[in-house]
Amino acid sequence: MSTKKLASNYAGRRRRLCDAMGEGGIAILPTATVSRRNQDTEYPYRAGSDFLYLTGFHEPEAVMVLLPGQRRNRYILFCRPRDPAQEVWTGRRAGCEGAVSIYGADEAYPIGDFDKLLPDLLKGCDRVYYNTGLNETLDRKIISWLQGLRAQARAGVAAPNDLCSLDPLIHEARLIKDKQELVLMRRAAEVSAAAHHRLMRTCRPGQMEYELEAELLHEFTRCGCRSPAYPSIVAGGDNACILHYTDNDAPLRGGDLLLVDAGAEHAGYAADITRTIPVNGRFSPDQRALYEIVLRAQLAAIKQVRPGRHWDAPHRAAVREITRGLCALGILKGDEKVLIRDQAYRPYFMHRTGHWLGIDVHDVGAYKVDGEWRVFEPGMVLTVEPGIYVAHGTKGVDRRWWGMGIRIEDDVLVTADGHEILTAAAAKSVAEIEAMMAAD
Repeated sequence: MSTKKLASNYAGRRRRLCDAMGEGGIAILPTATVSRRNQDTEYPYRAGSDFLYLTGFHEPEAVMVLLPGQRRNRYILFCRPRDPAQEVWTGRRAGCEGAVSIYGADEAYPIGDFDKLLPDLLKGCDRVYYNTGLNETLDRKIISWLQGLRAQARAGVAAPNDLCSLDPLIHEARLIKDKQELVLMRRAAEVSAAAHHRLMRTCRPGQMEYELEAELLHEFTRCGCRSPAYPSIVAGGDNACILHYTDNDAPLRGGDLLLVDAGAEHAGYAADITRTIPVNGRFSPDQRALYEIVLRAQLAAIKQVRPGRHWDAPHRAAVREITRGLCALGILKGDEKVLIRDQAYRPYFMHRTGHWLGIDVHDVGAYKVDGEWRVFEPGMVLTVEPGIYVAHGTKGVDRRWWGMGIRIEDDVLVTADGHEILTAAAAKSVAEIEAMMAAD
């Protein structure tokens, strides 16, 4: 996609935010700060998600200012200036010139001028849209500037009276993905599916979990995704019953299952796939029986993803299938409706069936509106990820099921007439997984 087209997409997002703010408002949005890893070393930098969504600007030390109604929604970007001496050490900068020519800012100023120029930009505004609590230094400055302006009221200086959160306005917009976002998310999904296939083809008993994590990272990077969207979970045997297991340091045993929850980040957008595979390449009858329950639950949940259905519908569908399946295996006993009412499935399926997905792997957007579950709309993207977990030593459950943790997760787009599974390329059925693992 051309730079001009990209700039147009970001301009459209800023315009919609300005419309929501209304004239008289001013939005101030800093990007994420750099985090130190250890002495003289920093973590790889990632721009703040809201900032990235509105600007496409990936450099640190930057602040976006929007003024609705001024000069057709005035967009100012404060950023690092060009500095040849520093760029030799830390890489090229867009500078103020690039902020305008590449990233579509109406004006751009060195970040060092922010403290000098921002108080004047606040004058005449009614409302300041700014998220407090994320940058204590900037919080103190903005409060100080507002107090200073209000003290000049007798001199005729108009100062903002209201300090409003930006989150509700930006996060509602981020919930509906535009065409550009979906292009990026499809690529993240494509790369992630390829990485899971690489792992399946490589997996053998006796390997360490981190060896297979390395296969994932290799494929992500080889395909241009320089970072995972979140720490990868590579959990063999009983480790899969730890939902957010990331130690990835245990040996893999033949006869165990391996749960892999991993996704690439592409241009800031996340994929999120979970697959559960047999370490030795073949599901045992018991493993297959439990796996098929989770698969049926996931397919039933995905069917509920369509416009007009509410957020809880996929979870309810998954709960029904899991409860029914656990009853069939004798793990649960009793009337199905009563078991669902009493949440008897919870010791084995203790999490929700999904979450929003986008720039953040657990993306923003309310799940309820006015106390009611949100209704699906075209452009929303969510994960669908039911699971069953029977940890070693679970009381009242036959030992044959101990040490099995199974989760199946796909990324699903709500379309105008149903849904699209963005991660459908990743092998999922028993036959597909065994065939993939048998391939040379």
